[in-house]
Amino acid sequence: MLYLIYSIIIIVLGLYSFVLVDPNITFVQNRLWVSFRDIAVQIGYYQRETSWYIFLSLVVLLFAFHLYFVKKYREISVKKIAFILGAILLISYPFLSHDFFNYMFDAKILTYYHQNPYLQRALDYPADQWTRFMHWTHRTYPYGPVFLLLSLIPSFLGFGKFTLSFLLFKAFFILCYGTSVYLLNKLNKKWAIMFATHPLIIIEGLVSSHNDIVALALGIIGIYFVFKKKRVGGILFFLFSAGIKYITVPLIFLFHKRGYIIAFLFQLFILAYLSFKMEVQPWYFLALFAFLPFYDEVISSMNIFFFGLLMSYYPYIRLGGWDTAEKVNIKHQIILVFFLINLFYFGLTFLLKRYKSLYNVVTRK
Repeated sequence: MLYLIYSIIIIVLGLYSFVLVDPNITFVQNRLWVSFRDIAVQIGYYQRETSWYIFLSLVVLLFAFHLYFVKKYREISVKKIAFILGAILLISYPFLSHDFFNYMFDAKILTYYHQNPYLQRALDYPADQWTRFMHWTHRTYPYGPVFLLLSLIPSFLGFGKFTLSFLLFKAFFILCYGTSVYLLNKLNKKWAIMFATHPLIIIEGLVSSHNDIVALALGIIGIYFVFKKKRVGGILFFLFSAGIKYITVPLIFLFHKRGYIIAFLFQLFILAYLSFKMEVQPWYFLALFAFLPFYDEVISSMNIFFFGLLMSYYPYIRLGGWDTAEKVNIKHQIILVFFLINLFYFGLTFLLKRYKSLYNVVTRK
């Protein structure tokens, strides 16, 4: 019954993800699809308040189940949970970001047009129908070469067909997620449950399918090698991870004994720098989940902040995009409020632990 209820929630999430589907996208020429798309678009674009409440409810439910699964992790089948999420969300739409379509087109430039995406832009192919629903068509390839090489596989197998390429890219991201869960489960079941069921992983990694989940998966493979005393393999996969988006560079320190302290602090510094220098992007913080084997309690204690990251989509869902500075400011204000609440929670937890420790010392005397 528990898995059934959770499956229903994930199905609703998968269906809901199509509320902001680009009207220019046609996955299949089918009357049922057109009817479903019209209903979804009506909710997402014209009933934004309803759409926001649906999103809010889904995020709350995901966090509630996540906390329950972590608490009862010994009784939960992480394999069933990962299968449910992967199988259902294979057919979900990256409704909170357009980056996914850029990944697809960047690889297509090489596999279909036989050009270099580091030199060519989507804008250079105006006749390509994919450009109708793409954003950031003016930029060249911004990521490391490792992700480009990996993305060539689903792109090549997609033969330039949009729907097939879409599903293959989705499957690739789900494979990265599944690999992470599998290896974490071999190290510690609780870490695997924390990762597999976390709403930030589900929404940013599986639904929106940011390539940070790929960098994270390679990092976790490297951590697995470190735990198995395979130093060379660990370093190699840390370098592969950093060769995707550079945000996971701190993982390289993990090959050194007790280097996880330096790596974690360096990771926090990079995230803080990106947040102040550029813009706070929720998917950047997926990198922190690489530190579950070292700081699982700290990561768990950051759930207030993680919840705030997902709530920061309020202007996008409720008010309609990031087209004004005011909406971006609202996003940052939401994140800041939840960050401060989480900081207060950290402080309160620390003081309570100190008080409990002192109380135990006094009572022993």
